[in-house]
Amino acid sequence: MAPWPLFTLHHLLLFLLLLPLTRAHRFSVPNTSFNHLVLAPGQGTLYVGAVNHLFQLSPELKMEAVAVTGPVIDSPDCVPFRDLAECPQAQLTDNANQLLLVSSRAKELVACGQVRQGVCEKRSLGDVAQVLYQAEDPGDGQFVAANTPGVTTVGLVVSLPGQDLLLVARGLAGKLSAGVPPLTVRQMAGPQPFSSEGLGRLVVGDFSDYNNSYVGAFSDAHSAYFVFRRRGARAQAEYRSYVARVCLGDVNLYSYVEVPLACHGQGLIQAAFLSPDTLLGAFAAGISQAQSALCAFPLADLDKSMEQARRLCYTTGGQGPSGMEEATVEYGVTSRCVTLPPDSPESYPCGDEHTPSPIAGHQAVEAQPLLQLGQPISAVAALQADGHTIAFLGDTQGLLHKVFLNGSQGQIYHSQQVGSPGSAIMPDLLVDSSGDHLYVLTAQQVDRILVAACPQFPNCSTCLQAKDPLCGWCILQGRCTRRGECGRAAQPNQWLWSYEDNYCLHIQSLLPAQHPRQEQGQVTLSVPRLPTLAMDEYFHCSFGGYDSLAQVEGPHVVCVTPPGDQVPPNPPGSDHVTLPLALMFEDVVVAVTTFSFYDCSAVQALEVAAPCRTCVGSLWHCHWCPQSSRCVYGEHCPEGEKTVYSAQEVDIQVRGPGACPQVEGLASPQLVPVGWESHLALHIQNLHYFRGLPALYYCWLELPGKLQKLPASLEEISRDSGLIHCQAQQFHLSMSQRELPVPIYVTRGDIQRLDNAHDLHANGSLSCLWCGDGQPSCRYGPLCPPDAVEQLCPTPTIDVIEPLTGPPEGGLAITILGSNLGQAFHDVQNAVTVAGQPCNPDPSLYRISARIVCITSPAPNGTAGPVQVTIKSRPPGISTQHFVYQDPVLLSLSPQWGPQSGGTQLTIHGQYLQTGGNVSAFVGDQPCLIQEPVCPEAIICHTMPQAEPGEAAVLVVFGHVERKLLATPFRYTANPQLVAAEPSVSFRGGGRLIRVRGIGLDAVWQPLLSVWLEDEDQVKALGVQGQDVNPRRSCGAPAADPQACIQLESGVLQCSTLCSVNSSSLLLCHSPAVPDGALPKRVFFALDNMQVDFASASGGQGFLYQPNPRLVPLSHDGLTHPYRLKPGHILDVEGEGLNLGISKEEVRVHIGDGECLVKTLTLTHLYCEPPHLAPQPTNGSGTLPQFVVQMGNVRLALGPVQYEVEPTMSTFPVEAQVGLSLGAAVLIAAVLLLTLMYRHKSKQALRDYQKVLVQLENLETGVGDQCRKEFTDLMTEMTDLTSDLEASGIPFLDYRTYAERAFFPGHGGCPLQPGLEGPGEEGCRATVCQGLTQLSNLLNSKLFLLTLIHTLEEQPSFSQRDRCQVASLLSLALHSKLEYLTDIMRTLLCDLAAHYVHKNPKLMLRRTETMVEKLLTNWLSICLYAFLKEVAGEPLYMLFRAIKYQVDKGPVDAVTGKAKRTLNDSHLLREDVEFRPLTLMALVGPGTCGAAESSEVQRMPARVLDTDTITQVKEKMLDQVYKGTPFSQRPSVHSLDLEWRSGLAGHLTLSDEDLTSVTQNHWKRLNTLQHYKVPDGATVVLIPQLHNGGTVSQRLGQTGCPSGENTPMLEDGEEGGVRLWHLVKATEEPEGAKVRRSSLRERERERARAKAIPEIYLTRLLSMKGTLQKFVDDTFQAILSVNRPVPIAVKYLFDFLDELAEKHGIEDPETLHIWKTNSLLLRFWVNALKNPQLIFDVRVSDNEDAILAVIAQTFIDSCMVSEHKVGRDSPVNKLLYAREIPRYKQMVEKYYADIHQSSPASYQEMNSALAELSGNYTSAPHCLEALRELYKHIHRYYDQIISALEEDPMAQKMQLACRLQQIAALVENKVTDL
Repeated sequence: MAPWPLFTLHHLLLFLLLLPLTRAHRFSVPNTSFNHLVLAPGQGTLYVGAVNHLFQLSPELKMEAVAVTGPVIDSPDCVPFRDLAECPQAQLTDNANQLLLVSSRAKELVACGQVRQGVCEKRSLGDVAQVLYQAEDPGDGQFVAANTPGVTTVGLVVSLPGQDLLLVARGLAGKLSAGVPPLTVRQMAGPQPFSSEGLGRLVVGDFSDYNNSYVGAFSDAHSAYFVFRRRGARAQAEYRSYVARVCLGDVNLYSYVEVPLACHGQGLIQAAFLSPDTLLGAFAAGISQAQSALCAFPLADLDKSMEQARRLCYTTGGQGPSGMEEATVEYGVTSRCVTLPPDSPESYPCGDEHTPSPIAGHQAVEAQPLLQLGQPISAVAALQADGHTIAFLGDTQGLLHKVFLNGSQGQIYHSQQVGSPGSAIMPDLLVDSSGDHLYVLTAQQVDRILVAACPQFPNCSTCLQAKDPLCGWCILQGRCTRRGECGRAAQPNQWLWSYEDNYCLHIQSLLPAQHPRQEQGQVTLSVPRLPTLAMDEYFHCSFGGYDSLAQVEGPHVVCVTPPGDQVPPNPPGSDHVTLPLALMFEDVVVAVTTFSFYDCSAVQALEVAAPCRTCVGSLWHCHWCPQSSRCVYGEHCPEGEKTVYSAQEVDIQVRGPGACPQVEGLASPQLVPVGWESHLALHIQNLHYFRGLPALYYCWLELPGKLQKLPASLEEISRDSGLIHCQAQQFHLSMSQRELPVPIYVTRGDIQRLDNAHDLHANGSLSCLWCGDGQPSCRYGPLCPPDAVEQLCPTPTIDVIEPLTGPPEGGLAITILGSNLGQAFHDVQNAVTVAGQPCNPDPSLYRISARIVCITSPAPNGTAGPVQVTIKSRPPGISTQHFVYQDPVLLSLSPQWGPQSGGTQLTIHGQYLQTGGNVSAFVGDQPCLIQEPVCPEAIICHTMPQAEPGEAAVLVVFGHVERKLLATPFRYTANPQLVAAEPSVSFRGGGRLIRVRGIGLDAVWQPLLSVWLEDEDQVKALGVQGQDVNPRRSCGAPAADPQACIQLESGVLQCSTLCSVNSSSLLLCHSPAVPDGALPKRVFFALDNMQVDFASASGGQGFLYQPNPRLVPLSHDGLTHPYRLKPGHILDVEGEGLNLGISKEEVRVHIGDGECLVKTLTLTHLYCEPPHLAPQPTNGSGTLPQFVVQMGNVRLALGPVQYEVEPTMSTFPVEAQVGLSLGAAVLIAAVLLLTLMYRHKSKQALRDYQKVLVQLENLETGVGDQCRKEFTDLMTEMTDLTSDLEASGIPFLDYRTYAERAFFPGHGGCPLQPGLEGPGEEGCRATVCQGLTQLSNLLNSKLFLLTLIHTLEEQPSFSQRDRCQVASLLSLALHSKLEYLTDIMRTLLCDLAAHYVHKNPKLMLRRTETMVEKLLTNWLSICLYAFLKEVAGEPLYMLFRAIKYQVDKGPVDAVTGKAKRTLNDSHLLREDVEFRPLTLMALVGPGTCGAAESSEVQRMPARVLDTDTITQVKEKMLDQVYKGTPFSQRPSVHSLDLEWRSGLAGHLTLSDEDLTSVTQNHWKRLNTLQHYKVPDGATVVLIPQLHNGGTVSQRLGQTGCPSGENTPMLEDGEEGGVRLWHLVKATEEPEGAKVRRSSLRERERERARAKAIPEIYLTRLLSMKGTLQKFVDDTFQAILSVNRPVPIAVKYLFDFLDELAEKHGIEDPETLHIWKTNSLLLRFWVNALKNPQLIFDVRVSDNEDAILAVIAQTFIDSCMVSEHKVGRDSPVNKLLYAREIPRYKQMVEKYYADIHQSSPASYQEMNSALAELSGNYTSAPHCLEALRELYKHIHRYYDQIISALEEDPMAQKMQLACRLQQIAALVENKVTDL
C-alpha cells in the first residue's frame, strides 16, 4: 500500500505558505483547488474537500481545522500497494476529493479521494484532522470513488434502523474500475467499512455500452433519487437524461426504477436539485449547447411514471395498453419483465428477489422550460420560504442567479459575480439550516451569501425595485424586511411586496402647497393606502425639526405649520426656504415630501431693475404696494394705497407684472454721440397709481466708474402714460469700441425706482459723414462743418483680381481686392463688369470698401478685358489685369490604366487647363488628388482606391463647369500580386538587383523598394529633413525621381529605390542603401498605394542586410603603390564577408577600361581573370589602370595595376641554337610516330564509347520528359476516374466476402460454401446441428479453448496450413464474441512472448508459425475494415487503377506476360515493339453485352493498342464499358466475341486464333488488331458467344462466389508441335539454325547486343516509377499518418505490446519496433498492398501483381530497422526506391512515436468497439460450416484432446472432457455424410 503523506518540515513550511485568505464571508487558499462542500446539519459546520486537503470551517467561514491528504505515491493502473516495487510506474499524484459526505448519526465525515482506486476514509466531524478509519489493505469491494478527476461520483448516507448505509453512484473511469458497478450499496460500519460485499449492486452487462454520467444524488423520507445521463444499448447511440429511484430500505436494489427526463426542446441535464415536492433540473440548450434552461418536474409525476413502469414490468411483461413495449429490464442483465399477479406492485412496493430489476421506463417525464439563460448552468439549489420557491442557479462563468419560481414561469431577480470570471460554480450549492445564507463553492473559494439581503435596501423604492420575493417594505418599521420580520404584515397596507404593490406609500398632494413664513396655518396631506393604527397610536408631521400632531381623516392628514420664529431663515439670495415634510409614526418616516415657506419682502430684492414685476410675477401670493414700494403677502398694503396684485390671484382681472408702473422704452434714439450734448426721453406706463401725488423724477445713467443723476420732468400724455424728459447732457468718455451700452432707469424721488419693462435697445444710424475738413476722416454729422461734408466717396481702386481666366459658361467666382469699393452692398450690387460682361456680387462675401466677390456671366470663348467697378455716379475703377474667357479642352490621358488600389500618377493632357482658380479632377466617382500647380496643357493627379476593377470616365471641374474625357476612359485593373522575390539579402551599400515576379505589375506607375530605418541619430547624420512625399513641381520642368531618403511624420527614415517594370510579371529593383548603425525596421514594396512586405512577396523569407564587404588593397605597400601583374596570372583579392550579400555573377571587376572576369567568390577571396593585354586607364585615374570592384552600390578601388612586360630573348650562341633545334626535331618525330600508332588502335574504341555516351545521355534526358508527360496523362485519367467514382463508388467487397478472403487466402471465392443438400435429405441433421451448437457453447470456455489450441499445436502432424485453417475457423466461429476472442488472443500472445524472450525476442511474430499469429492477422482484418473503407481504401484503389492504366498504355505480351511499362525488371519487355494507340467505337445497347444497362444503342470510345490480342482488346473494352461495375458483376471475357462492323453488312468476328493466323517455323503468332488491319475509329461490338464448347468459363457473376483471382494467361504450350507467341518469342532458336543463318562475326555482335543494349531499357522502370510516385506516396501516407484518428485496435495492440515489453524487461527500442512492424505493417498492410483483390472487387493481372510486389517490398524495406544498403550488384527492384526508403523509414518511426504519445486506449473503449464489430458477420450457415470443419480437426486428434482435458484439474471440475464426448456422440453419426 502506498504510504499516506507524511507531515515533514517541508509540508509544514508549505502549509504556512498556503494559509487561507479569509475575509468577511469568503474562504480561499492560494494554489489550492476545491472539489466538494458539505454542511453538518444542526451545528452548521462546513467541510471543504480540496486537492490534497480537507478543511473544516465555521458557519462564518473561519477555518477551524485542516487535514493534508496528498500528494501520494500512486498510479491509476495499480491497486493500492505497500511496496513501491509492486507498482513501478507509480509517481507522486495529487489527491482530488471525489466524494464528501456527513454521517450525522455517527458524527463522521466520509471522504473519498482520487488515489488508491478511490478508497474512502472516516474522519471526525469535530476535528477533520482526526482519522477514525482508514483501510490498510483495501480489497476490490472497497474501491468506491472514480479514480479519474473528470468522472463524477455522487453518494448519499442513508440512516436505517440500527445502521447507516452508503449509496454511491459513479461513472466509468480507468482500467481497474471496469468491474465496479455504476451504483452500489455499501456498509458504513462493520469489519470492512465501505465494502459492497453482500449488498446491492447495479449489475451491468457492459458499462461502456451505457456510460452513465451522474449529476446528483438526493433523498426524501422514503426514496433515494439519482439523476444522470447515459446512452442506450448498442442500438441507441444517443444520450438521454434519466432519474432513478431506490427505496431507502432496499439494500439489494430490487426497487431500482429509472425513467427518462425531457425538458421540452432542450439537451441533456447538467445539474439538479430535489426540493420537497419538485425536482429542478438545468438542461443544456441552444445549437452549440452553450445555453441552458431550467425545468421543474413534480415529484408526484416522477413517482407516478416510475410506478407505472414498475407495474408494467411486474404484471404485463413490460407491454403497455397499446401493445408497445413501455418498460424493460435494462443494462444487459439476464432478468426480464414478467407477468406476476396484478397486486404485486402493492405487495412488493420495494421489490423482492423474484421481481425483475433494474427496470427502465420508456415514457419520458416531460416539462416545459421555466427559464432560459445564455450560459450553461453548473449548479442548482432551491429554498421554500414565506410561501415562495426561490431557485439559485450557478453558471460556468461564476455568476449566481436568484430566480423566483412563480407558477410556470421563472424570473431572475438578481445576479452577482461570485467566483472569478470564467470559474464555474460547482454543484455543491448549499443553504444553511436557517434558510438565511447560501454557501457557494468554486474551484478557488467558498462564499457565504445572504439568501435575502433585505437590509441592504435603504428605502421603499429600492426595496420594491429589487423584485426580491422574500423582501418587502414594512411601513411602520420603515425598513425592508422579510415578511416574518414585519409584525403587522398580515394587516392590509402594512407590508408592501413588489409582486403585488407597484409603488410605495407617498403624499399625493398638499393643500396649500406653500405658506408664508410669517403666519402659522394648517396643511392637508392626501396619503392613499395609509395604514390603520390602533386607538392609542398616532401619526405626526415633521417640518424639518418642528413636530405637530396629525389628524387623520381617511386618506387625509391635517397638520399645523410651525410659527414664523420656528422656521429657519432663507438661504442667501433666495426668497423662500424649503423643508422636508414627513408623516411619521413614532420615529419612523411613513411618507415624505417637501414644503416651502416664502418671504415676500425678500422677493423684491431679487431683481433691482424691476421690483414690482418680480414681486407680483413670483410663484408666491405676493402683492406690490407701489406708493410705499413694498412687496407684501395677503391684503397688507397701507390703508388707502392701491395694490398691484399677484399673478397667482385668479379672481382679479388686473394683475401680474403688466399692471406695474414701468418704463416702456426710450422715446429718443438710443445711440448717443460722444462729445455732443444729447437729450433723452423715456415712455412710462400705469401712472394711475401715483395720480394726485406730486413728486420729483430723476434719470440715472450707470456710466463706467460712476452713477450719473440727471433731473427729469414728467409729461403726461394720457391717464396712464407719459414721457420722462431727462436733462440735456454732453458725455465725454474714452471708448475703445464703436459703441458702449449704458444702463438707464428712472426714480420717483431719490429711492422709489420704477420698473424697466425690458432691456432698452434699438437699431439706428450712427449719423457719420465723410468730412474733408483738415485731415479727411469719418465724423459724427453735426461735428463736421457743412461745407466740408463730402457726399460721395473717392473713385474705386482695383489692386488684384483672381483668377484671371474662366470658362465661357460663366459661373466662376472672381475675387476683386482694392479700396473705396462701396459703402454698403447696395452700392456695388449692379456695379461690376468683367471683360464687358456683368458680374453678380455675392453679399455674404462682400467686405465694405475692400473686397467684392462676384459670379461671372456667360461669354463667347476668347472674350477678354479688364474688370470695372462703378460706384453710383463716380468714375469707374478699372483693373490693370485683364480677365480672359477660355474654353478648357481635355485631349488625352496617360497612363490609361492603373491598379484599383489607386496611387497611379495620372497626367491629363489638354488645352487651357489653367482655367479658373478652383480646378478638381475625378476618375469615375472618386476624386483624383491634383498635384500643384495646374499647368495650361497638363494636370497631374493621383488616383484614389476603387472598389472593383473596370473602366471609369475622367472628369475635370473648372469652378462649376465640367469637362469629361469620353474618348479614353481610365481602366482600373486588378491589384498587382507579388509571388516571388529573390535574392533576399544585400549589402548595406545597396544596389543589388532584386527580381520580383508577380501578376499585373505593368499597371503600377511608380514601383519602389523601400526600407524603414529606426535609428534617429543616423537620420540626423544624413541631414535628412521632413519632406513632402509629393513635392511641388513647376510647369515645363521634367519629372523628378523620388528622393532616395525622406523622413516620415513618425520620425522614421524611409529610403527607397525606383524599380523598373520589365514586363507584366517582372520587376527589377535595386536594394536601397542603408547607413551603418541604422536598424532596418521594415523592407517592403510600395506599388503606388499598395505596400507589400518583402517577406509576403518572397514566401515568408525576410530581407536581410549584411555588413559591407571589406577588401585588402592589391599591393601590400598601400593603395598608392601599383600591383605588378604577370600576364596570364589569376588575381586573388582577399577580404571579409565577400559573398554574404552578392553572388559571383553580380560582381563587376574592372582594370581601367577592361574587365577582370570573376571566376570564384568565397567569403574571404575573390578570384578574377584579368585581360591578357594591359587595359587603358579611365579618364582621370592616372597613367596606370585602377583595379575597381563593384558590388551593387559598393565601389572599392584597390589601387593601380601595372602589367609586367615579358623580357626580350637574351643573346645565345648560333651553334648552340642549331644543335638544340636538330635534337628537338628528332625527338618530336619519334613522339609523333608513337602517337599515330596509338591513335590508330584507340580511335575506333573512342567512337564506340562516345556513341554509347550520347545514347545514354539522350535516354537520361528523355526519362525526365517522359515522366512529366506520363504523369500529366495519368492525372487526367485519375481525375476522370474520381468523377466516375463519385457516382458508382469504390468497389469494396462486402464484409462477409472480405472476411472469408482474409481468413482463407488462396481458397477461391467460397471457402465455406454450405454443402448442397441432396434430394429428399436435410442439409444438416438435427443431432449434428445440436452437437455443433454445443461445440459453439463449449468454445466459450476459455480453459477448453486454450487446451484445444495447445494440444493441437503440440501434435507433430498438425501442419502450419492446419494451424492457419483452425485459427481462421475459430475466428469465424467466435466472430459474434470478439471481446472473448480478443481475450484469448491476448493470453496466447503473452505465452508467445514468454517463449521468445528466452530465445530471441526479435523473432517474435516474424512468421505465421502458430495459431495466435494467424488469429492476430484475422483480428486486424476485422478491426481495420472500417479504416480501409473510410481512409486507406481510396488511395490504395487509386494506386491500383493508376498501375492498371499505365500498364495498359503500353504493349503487354499475352504469352510471356512481359510488359513495356512495369516496375519489375523480371516482367520488363526488353525489346522495341512498335505500336499505335487506337480508339475504337464500341456499340452498347440492345443485342450487345450492355443490353441491361441501356435501351438505345450508344457509341462509347474504347482505348486500345493495335498490338493487342483480341482477348486483350475485349478485356480493355469491358474495363471501359463496365467501369462503374464491380468485376464479379461483369460478363466473362471468354463468354463474349468481338465483332468488327464495317458498313451496313460487313460483320467480322475477331479471335486470337483462326485460319488467318500466321504460322512460321512451328511458331504461331496470336492475332492482333494490326493483323486484321483494324483502323482507328472502327466500330466494334461485344456479342455473346453462340456456343462455348464446354471449355470456356461461365460468367463469373452467375456462380455467386466471386474469386477476384487472376484468370490465367495463354499458355506457352504446344499444339501439335506449334508454339504460340505474341510480341517476342519465349526462347531462343536452336543453335544450328543460327549457324546456318549467320556468320561468326554476326553471332558475336548479336550476343554483345543482347547483353548490353537491353540494360538501356531499364530506364523504362524509372519512367514508370516517376509516374506512379504520387500515388505510392499517398498510399503510404494514408497508412502511416496520424492526422486522422488512429484505429483504436492499432492503439490497443501497440499499448499491449508496450506492456509485454515492460513486463519482460525489454528495453531495446529496436525489439519493440520489430514487434509492431511484424504485427501490423508486415502482417496486414503488406498483404493489403500485394493483394488488392482481398479488399476490392477487381481482377489483378500478373503485370499488376508484379508491380504491387515491388511496391510492397519497398514498404517492407521501409519498416526494417537495419540500414537500407544498396550497391552496384543490388537487384534493380531494390535500386528503384533507394532514395525514397529513408524518408519512408522516418514516416514509420514518426507513426510509432505519435501513437505511443497519444492517450491510451481503454479496455472499455476497445470492448465497445469490438461489440459493434461482433454483429458484422451474421451468416449462420457459414458459421455452422466453420464449426463442422473445426470438428474435423478435433476428431482427428480426439484422443489427445480428451487426455489433455482429463489431466487438467480445473477441466475435471468443469467436466469439459465429458461435454466433448457428448458432442462427439451427437456429431459422429453424421461424420460420413459431412
